[in-house]
Amino acid sequence: MKKYTFRSRLFLSLLLTATLVPGLQGQQISRLSVSSNHRFLQYEDGHPFFWLGDTGWYLFNRLTREDAIQYLDNRAAKEFNVIQCMCVPYLPLTNAYGNSAFINSNIAQPLETPGSDFKDSIQYDYWDHVSYIIDEAAKRNIYIGLVTIWGTVAKQPENTLEKVDTYIHWLVNRFKDKPNIIWINGGDLKGNIVPEKWQRIGAVIKENDKNHLVTYHPFGRTQSCTWFHNESWLDFNMFQSGHRRYDQEKGDGADGGYSEDNWRYVLEAYAKEPSKPVLDGEPSYENIPQGLHDTTQPYWQAADCRRYAYWSVFAGSFGHTYGDNSVMQMLKPGMKPAYGARNFWYQAIDDTASFQMKYLKRLILSRLFLDRVYDSTVVVDQGTRYDFIPVTRDEASLCAYTYTGRNFTLRLGIIVGDTLNFYWYNPRTGESTFGGTIINKGEKEFNPPGEKSDGNDWVLVLDYSGSGYPAPGVVK
Repeated sequence: MKKYTFRSRLFLSLLLTATLVPGLQGQQISRLSVSSNHRFLQYEDGHPFFWLGDTGWYLFNRLTREDAIQYLDNRAAKEFNVIQCMCVPYLPLTNAYGNSAFINSNIAQPLETPGSDFKDSIQYDYWDHVSYIIDEAAKRNIYIGLVTIWGTVAKQPENTLEKVDTYIHWLVNRFKDKPNIIWINGGDLKGNIVPEKWQRIGAVIKENDKNHLVTYHPFGRTQSCTWFHNESWLDFNMFQSGHRRYDQEKGDGADGGYSEDNWRYVLEAYAKEPSKPVLDGEPSYENIPQGLHDTTQPYWQAADCRRYAYWSVFAGSFGHTYGDNSVMQMLKPGMKPAYGARNFWYQAIDDTASFQMKYLKRLILSRLFLDRVYDSTVVVDQGTRYDFIPVTRDEASLCAYTYTGRNFTLRLGIIVGDTLNFYWYNPRTGESTFGGTIINKGEKEFNPPGEKSDGNDWVLVLDYSGSGYPAPGVVK
């Protein structure tokens, strides 16, 4: 009966995935909800939703309609399904057409032009532009992680609680009928700074919109569960692992965070009750200086982006957000670059890691996503820092990730089956190589392809040979 039940769940999961993965067939935007085990998100039909996000923070106010289409087409082709962006990044605020978001920068007075027409520049206002981009994202099966107001704006004294309340009521009622909205409270700020505003924002969203999920985007090396885990408006946790490397921390944990060990945030969040889904909403961006502000430092590269993604997802997060330095600020000619950005957004959208994030998504969706757990007991020599080996598994399959390509030893017999098929899965290409069949007992050392070095990353995939799983990364 156990074998029958597992294979039935596998068949249903792979059948549904085939209808929901870009590049296959028939994906539709639908309502998202928290899974019954409170660790993942799922579509309305019960199929798992793997969050593959991009930080397009300034999408609404720096790109034209044509620019936005180019960006969304690029991200859709790479299988991103969430774009995180800000409604109000700063004040005063205008968009690429010179349209102001508010009357005299008063957030209680959004500037709307009656009779809006997307083809008429006179009647096309700031909020029409936001609406246009959200709708275009929906056409490409992309959800918009909508940050209501950035932290620097929320904490300004002139933006009182009453003004914030007025603005949020208006914003939610303006956009709540869009099918592809995910509300993001906060905005790069610790939750104990103007907490009354974050609480009001969360409450107003939930009171006026029962159909969309809500999370909180915190400051670097912090996470939402520190302040808001038990709030009814918080559907899932988000952390920002940030942009520092190990030796740039102010001592071990002095910042309240875990530096490059972003997987630790996942475990910390899951240790809280009740359980809520969690993901890294802002790890180190591709092509940004390590430590963020000093442009003489080395820049984070594609291998680092992959490491953050696999570490957090294998630790149990329900997806991952990628970011690129030039893209997150939508750097254009004539703009002064921030954080040492070296390319314009339309060049940087094809930086290396942006092509590679989908391989993680495909790998996870090619197995039983909603049954997946983190299991540190499988690894004999788990290692620390860059030598860390995280393992994620369901009852008939497991995946172990190595960032350095070092040898490691696993305890077998953890998953079902007398024999196991094993593969090496390449996070750089999405290709898998079948390594043979092994007996599922005892301990076994595995030797990844190539020599040990940072960025020679691999995933070992072990499947019960009778499970019926396809090759890793193949979503039929």
